[in-house]
Amino acid sequence: MINNPSESLLVLFFFFFLPMKMVMAQNSTTVPVNVGVILDLDDGVNKMALSCINMSLTDFYTIHGGQYKTRLLLTIRNSKQDVVVAAAAGLDLVKSIEVKAILGPTTSMQSTFVIDMAAKAQVPIISFTASSPTLSFLGSPYFFRATQDDTTQVKAISAIVKAFGWRTAVPVYVNNEFGRGIVPSLTDALTEIDARVPYRSAISPTATDDEIGEELNNLTAMQTRVFIVHMTPTLGSRLFLIANKLGMMSPGYVWIITDGLANFLSSMNLSVFDSMQGVLGVKPYVPRTKELMSFQNRFKRKFMQDNPDIVNADLNVYGFWAYDATTALAIAVEKAGTINLGCQKPNVSRNSTDLENLGVSLSGPNLLQALSNSSFKGLSGNFSFVNGQLKSSPYQIINVNGDGVRGIGFWTAENGLIRKLNTPINSSTSANSASKSSLAPIMWPGEVNSISKGWQIPTKGKRLRIGVPVRSGFPEFVKVTKDPTTNPSNFEGYCIDVFDTVVSMLPYPLPFDYLPFEISGNKTYDELVDQCYQQKYDAVVGDVTIRLNRSNYVDFTLPYTESGVSMIVPVKDDKNKNAWAFLKPLTGDLWVACFCFFVYTGFVIWVLEHRINEEFRGPPLYQVGTSFWFSFSTMVFAHRERPLSNLSRFVIVIWCFVVLILTQSYTASLASLLTVQKLQPTVTDVKELIKSSAYIGYPQGSFVLGLVKHLGFDESKLLAFDSLEKLNTLFTKGSGNGGIVAAFAIVPYSKLFLSKHCSKYTTVEPTFKTDGFGFAFPRGSPLVSDVSRAILGVTEGGTMKNIEEKWFGKEGSCPDTGTSISSNSLGIESFWGLFLITGGVSFLAILIYLIMFIYEQWDVITSPDSRSLRQRAVALFWNFYNRDSSSYPMIRKQVNGQQVQLTKPSPSAQSV
Repeated sequence: MINNPSESLLVLFFFFFLPMKMVMAQNSTTVPVNVGVILDLDDGVNKMALSCINMSLTDFYTIHGGQYKTRLLLTIRNSKQDVVVAAAAGLDLVKSIEVKAILGPTTSMQSTFVIDMAAKAQVPIISFTASSPTLSFLGSPYFFRATQDDTTQVKAISAIVKAFGWRTAVPVYVNNEFGRGIVPSLTDALTEIDARVPYRSAISPTATDDEIGEELNNLTAMQTRVFIVHMTPTLGSRLFLIANKLGMMSPGYVWIITDGLANFLSSMNLSVFDSMQGVLGVKPYVPRTKELMSFQNRFKRKFMQDNPDIVNADLNVYGFWAYDATTALAIAVEKAGTINLGCQKPNVSRNSTDLENLGVSLSGPNLLQALSNSSFKGLSGNFSFVNGQLKSSPYQIINVNGDGVRGIGFWTAENGLIRKLNTPINSSTSANSASKSSLAPIMWPGEVNSISKGWQIPTKGKRLRIGVPVRSGFPEFVKVTKDPTTNPSNFEGYCIDVFDTVVSMLPYPLPFDYLPFEISGNKTYDELVDQCYQQKYDAVVGDVTIRLNRSNYVDFTLPYTESGVSMIVPVKDDKNKNAWAFLKPLTGDLWVACFCFFVYTGFVIWVLEHRINEEFRGPPLYQVGTSFWFSFSTMVFAHRERPLSNLSRFVIVIWCFVVLILTQSYTASLASLLTVQKLQPTVTDVKELIKSSAYIGYPQGSFVLGLVKHLGFDESKLLAFDSLEKLNTLFTKGSGNGGIVAAFAIVPYSKLFLSKHCSKYTTVEPTFKTDGFGFAFPRGSPLVSDVSRAILGVTEGGTMKNIEEKWFGKEGSCPDTGTSISSNSLGIESFWGLFLITGGVSFLAILIYLIMFIYEQWDVITSPDSRSLRQRAVALFWNFYNRDSSSYPMIRKQVNGQQVQLTKPSPSAQSV
């Protein structure tokens, strides 16, 4: 215990005056650098940011105070949430205070003027809250964004949309620079994944609750149920409260919020938080480090000291960025040095404006370079600038669930959606993956676990407008009549019945109204499809063919009819009553093959019989004639020559079987040609038709006109028909009398026409490939997949057959003339197996005979006498040509004729 007063004074000196002296001595060696701060200090978030800025300077100089010669002196200005006040504050800071840098302003609207002014004065601007992408377009090198650009989160949002297969999404945003800035990037990101933005809901920042409710009612009248909300916390809170009252937070709805709302969920009012149950959101991920947790505890004490009237202090990522941005500025000022901290004044007249009187900071370029190269690990993670923008970080996907916010996954530019950070990615999984399996289970609006399909038929609002092509002809496909009393239009026909049946199979009601679209003159099917593209119709139903050029503007369902374009031509009776009709049953190559095998078979029989059968002996010409006669006579089994060799008999049995089949086939084919009526097409070649310059028909208003022009037909030779009766009339007149010789039509038209005139016309090849009829919807319509699935159910069952019989009649009433015309003559391809068998048997018989002959004549071949090789060959030839008196048939004949020879002549005797 200290009792002496002198001792008390001494202690007071050591504990109070001595540190003060040391601080004063230290301050005398530091250089103050003026830095401006522009914040909306009437807002709790900006008060939080200001406390973080002050804490950053305190922490920084506590750690580096003895090493740094510079000190940041803050001059704070309150922008009072006003753009003009923020601009005036910036001008005053640069002109009067001569600040070397500015932290802020708060909003993107306030930043626009301040950035341009600071660029002129070469004063860096560091904003940790202005996120609008439009600020980047200003091109100012002195603007540093210490927050994430709004465009960096649109990829994460589009990945979520793609993962769940949603085809449409509606942005709901505040109608100011902050809200509008993200819309172009968001639309582009959704377009890249084939998702459509059918509507943009812009809500004024000053909108009343009634105006917000009216806009939300407009959204409920649409099919889309996926909404992406990008607005300030104040307006967003009101929006969700009203949406909950209107029943838009029920099952089937999907709400995705950007970081503009997601970063403030912890500070939301309890009633607002309850109305946001099931909402998904994206926000920059900040790792939970020890330094961060320690800072949060210290922040609460600091904030309560600075703002004793605020009970709950909420700290979010903007406070972390404010802390890190201040640290980066302190480091950059030290690196830039204390040289040239002054300001160069311009030479202007007294009547000049304040902007003209602005000086230029001499330290600006050095400070700009130092800020660009700054890099350190801050509270928000790795902090560095890339082209004036804060380096992007992973985004966390969150889900409002119960009393809190639950993280369900992450999105990174390298890996797309992933469940956890710093986990190895399967090599089989492609980069930038967008799979819902990469996210944890989600609780959706209405506290359900089932995933919304992202659209539904509105229970209120307009009914679907269905455009229907109407023309005078082809009533079987679409027919529109008006009631003379009430004057409403009555729609019927094959296409109408198919669509009505398909709609009845959908798992939900689909209210709609048919609207007629007249096809005449310049109004074509392409223009009808274009009306759907412009969303004047919600769908098109009728005889509309699926085409590539049309699919670039609308989405088609699966086809429900046959596909293709065929050529219709008249037929003529061809009974083949000319003098050479008997040759037509067989093709030319078959006739040649038959003749060759007749000759070949006759030659084989002669080889096998001429040495033992007197019927095949005689002069050479007689032997040739006998052989051929024997071969040809097998066609009628009238040959009188009796074969004696067993090999010959085997060959003849096979040959007779072949001849039997050939003759029977020839007889049947000839009878068909001469007795059955053959309707042959008058035209079979498209190229010849083009050269003939004859008149050709095509359906009026159809894409077929472009097809035939592309084939090379002269447009002046093309005649349009608008009905089947008109087509028949044009054929009847003929090309020389204002008619046509052929017509091109899609297959459904062709089949309908031929079913009524099957005896007069037919179709010929080629058939030009196209898709069939399909129902058209605007691009990205969610109805396409469900309607296509229902079409499969109709076409695979018996319902489609009943509809076709109702409008086109039963099949079988006419022969199927829709097939291509082919030749009725028999070709060699039908008989090559028979020729192979008989040829093989004949060759085998000759081979056996020659082996036996050589064996018998072996003595002649190997005779030791003095004859030459040539003499032996001649002797062998004559032995082959002459009779074989030693054979059984020759001996038997000699016995019957009493010319008995008991011994076999020697080879030498036979050769004489």
